[in-house]
Amino acid sequence: MQHMTNQRLKLRTWSVLGLAALLVACEAPPPRRTVIAAEPVPAPIVVYPAQGQTPDQLERDRYECHVWAVQQTGFDPSRPGLPPGERVVVQPANPPGSGTAVGAIAGAILGAALAGPRDAGFGAVFGGVTGAAIGSASDANAQAQANAAQAQANQNYARGEAAASNYRRAISACLDARGYKTA
Repeated sequence: MQHMTNQRLKLRTWSVLGLAALLVACEAPPPRRTVIAAEPVPAPIVVYPAQGQTPDQLERDRYECHVWAVQQTGFDPSRPGLPPGERVVVQPANPPGSGTAVGAIAGAILGAALAGPRDAGFGAVFGGVTGAAIGSASDANAQAQANAAQAQANQNYARGEAAASNYRRAISACLDARGYKTA
């Protein structure tokens, strides 16, 4: 009779372990989250010759004002800092709670296996709770890293927006001083 109970317990333990392994193996790959840190490009500036300037004079003045505005602001819309492919960062983003779930399953498996046949239930519960706690900490850490990356991207974008705005004001002031109307 004792032999039959031990075999059932072993069969049940191995069934749970197999099912847990199957669930972990069938987990879908994590979705991707894209952080875009593109450098803004100022809107085109429309220039009207207000004092009868020729098209050649307009192009010369526009170029000279562009050079002056770049020197004043450090922002050059004709030379983006990085190619578009390098300005996009793709980071893996696991579904919320996935670390907790994987930790609980792995902990339950290890706990049941290490506890032996007599205490497999207690080992599975203890291991599952411990694994869930560790997985939850991992989830929180991953979320904090994702939030920090997004905040950095937002900050870089805001800096680029400010530089583009300063460039636009500088070139408009230069062209206005040379007798053009800008919009």
